[in-house]
Amino acid sequence: MKYLRHPDVVVSVVILALTALAVIAPALLAPYDPYQSVGALRLAPPSWEHLFGTDHLARDVFSRVIYGARLSLSAAGLAVVAGVTAGAIIGLITGYLRGPVDAVVMRFVDVVIAIPGILLALIVVASLGFGPVAIGLGVGLGTSGTFARVMRAQVIRVRSEEYIEAARTLGVRGPTILVRHVLPNAARPIIAMAALELALAILAVSALSFLGFGAQPPAPEWGSLVSAGRDFVAVAPWLSILPGMVILLVVLSVNRVSRFIGGER
Repeated sequence: MKYLRHPDVVVSVVILALTALAVIAPALLAPYDPYQSVGALRLAPPSWEHLFGTDHLARDVFSRVIYGARLSLSAAGLAVVAGVTAGAIIGLITGYLRGPVDAVVMRFVDVVIAIPGILLALIVVASLGFGPVAIGLGVGLGTSGTFARVMRAQVIRVRSEEYIEAARTLGVRGPTILVRHVLPNAARPIIAMAALELALAILAVSALSFLGFGAQPPAPEWGSLVSAGRDFVAVAPWLSILPGMVILLVVLSVNRVSRFIGGER
């Protein structure tokens, strides 16, 4: 019942539920084939028949946005998973070992944090090639340094607890202590941070797709849909505005729900 006292949270949950359905089963929401022309009427304005209008090839834009959710959100999810995994492993090891290993590795982490995330992503995409997977890995690399810093701080806090000292006294090996005792108690802030980073990852993935580094045409992707509408902004502004509004609503919904779960009201 506490959710009902926050209408904005309820709306955000509904938007995310519909987005998840679009990722899992887009055919249930999309009225048309996203790759096929729906008739001879090109650049048709939004209507009940075509909620987001049609593009220059007479394809239903709403259907393309629905099918584009899978590519865009899969890349964003991969970015978060890659960033959390790499950052958590680095932070876990350096925070527990400390000493020279910690000093050397964290200097590299500082370098990664200092480089703009979008630039790191572009470097990865240039190395691996275009596509959602390359974008996801690139964006994930850009966030891994922040996750490593947070995990390291938590590990340093946890490793000084009395139960960790007791485990060492009993002869428990370091890897076992890390996995069974340190990691579970240090991971909670990382999980909360990952939820917030998902919103930023969606924006980053959409930005790279907008620049042409995502899935190549005719595959629909949110950023590329916004980009494709630029050539017709004078006669059909909805081609860019409506997909952009979808990105905005999903990002705001992810941000609001994650903050609510984290305790912010």
